[in-house]
Amino acid sequence: MTPAYRGQSRIWTDSSGPATVHPGFKLTLGAVMGLGKRSSAPVAQPGPNGGTGPIVAVLAIAVFMSGLDLFIVNLAFPSIGEEFVGVGLGELSWVLNAYTIVFAAVLIPAGRWADQVGRRRALVAGLAVFTGGSLLCGLAPGVGWLVAARMVQAIGAGVMVPASLSLLLAVVPVAQRARALGSWSALGALGAALGPVIGGVLVEVGWRWVFWVNLPVGVVAILLALRLVPESRDDARRVRPDLLGALFLALAVGSVAGALVMAPEWGWASAGFGGLLLAAALCTGALVLRSSRHSAPVLEPGLFRSRAFAGAGAASVLYYAGFGAFLLHTVQFLTEVWHYSPLQAGLAIAPGPLMVLPFARLIAPRLISLLGGVGRVAALGCGVGAVAQLVWLMLLQAEPAYLTHLLPVQLLGGAAVGLAIPSLLGAGSVGMPAARLGTGSGVLNMARQVGTVLGVAGLVAALGAPAADPLTGFRYGILVIITLFVAAGAVCLAVLARPVPPTPVAAALQHDRPREAA
Repeated sequence: MTPAYRGQSRIWTDSSGPATVHPGFKLTLGAVMGLGKRSSAPVAQPGPNGGTGPIVAVLAIAVFMSGLDLFIVNLAFPSIGEEFVGVGLGELSWVLNAYTIVFAAVLIPAGRWADQVGRRRALVAGLAVFTGGSLLCGLAPGVGWLVAARMVQAIGAGVMVPASLSLLLAVVPVAQRARALGSWSALGALGAALGPVIGGVLVEVGWRWVFWVNLPVGVVAILLALRLVPESRDDARRVRPDLLGALFLALAVGSVAGALVMAPEWGWASAGFGGLLLAAALCTGALVLRSSRHSAPVLEPGLFRSRAFAGAGAASVLYYAGFGAFLLHTVQFLTEVWHYSPLQAGLAIAPGPLMVLPFARLIAPRLISLLGGVGRVAALGCGVGAVAQLVWLMLLQAEPAYLTHLLPVQLLGGAAVGLAIPSLLGAGSVGMPAARLGTGSGVLNMARQVGTVLGVAGLVAALGAPAADPLTGFRYGILVIITLFVAAGAVCLAVLARPVPPTPVAAALQHDRPREAA
């Protein structure tokens, strides 16, 4: 645990009147998630309509949209490839990777910026940029333009997601925070899981609608945020974020992803592959050096002194690498091996995402009490995900057999997502200082995006490996996914498996009483 932050102030406003200033409060790290000693920190009051439910709903829209657009383009790949002749999976994978790399690089500076200028202001700005980027994606005349527009989209997502999470942690009272966090993170995972489903439906109309669907949702979200969400900020520090460090982060992740994507074509022992890995190592070293010296670093060392925060970040990288590879693997298998249409593939994937919310909202909170800690629930989710992929590996065949082969795997995989993702976020949030809610949220979300980039790149490399049997590459991909899920579960058990302290506030976190629903 890091020391408490003293002498700070927070400003809360809503549309009914001027801001109210609450000076000089103290908030311990444990109180951020409602663990340990209660503090004297003020809690944001509900907006003029009363209750925090509408606020949580608005904040969840942002994370749902960002998660949705992470994988909504998967089922549009064939249609995009048909329109832009000569474009292969390697080039198309950058429509995914450009989004996730820029998203990851923007998250932490944007989180710190949100803490300083106002989290609602950052949320609205991010929604506006994201919506504008979606418009540009739909108008793109070529793959290069599409990748560039996806980068604009990612900047907006990178601003709105940490602002959304930090607003949720700041606005929702402690007793309601566990359920609100579960809903927020589950909707992000649901958005990612539903991406191929919704993408498959929209591709039937035209692949550009995969992006244009965001326009009305984004406009409505902006209006609701301005109307319902109270403003909050940290006035203690006014330091410009480390933009050069963010650039080093983007270059490091991009170099590793590029090396993995191009390795089948270049060769694993080629100078190009080795050069990209060397570039990644140099950029990582520069990032660590700047983070140790800059006053507002991309990777703030103080946050990582929390065992829970650091462990959740490491586990998130591994888990989301497996999660991203899992989604893309399923889409590619259905369309290339079973020859499903985009619509058929989307509908085939749908049962999995439908399992996410029930397990995240109902099952996972109760398992915290039963298993003795949120980290153990996260480990269980990772384990269930690995088992689902092991079953899929044994059942994999070229002949379509949806009901007996893929459907059970989808249901089991969806349940695993509902257990793992909210638990990882909850474990990491325990270690966030109140004054660094935006920054800490950015770090956790960055870990998720970095993992997704590496998982997608690793899967593309596995699928691109030459083999006589077309199923061989997909089997390699499943083995990669299983390895990542098992590694994430091992980190959870080693670092995050401590029982939740038996305090009254922790009891609220564990039992998730219906009357405390946000």
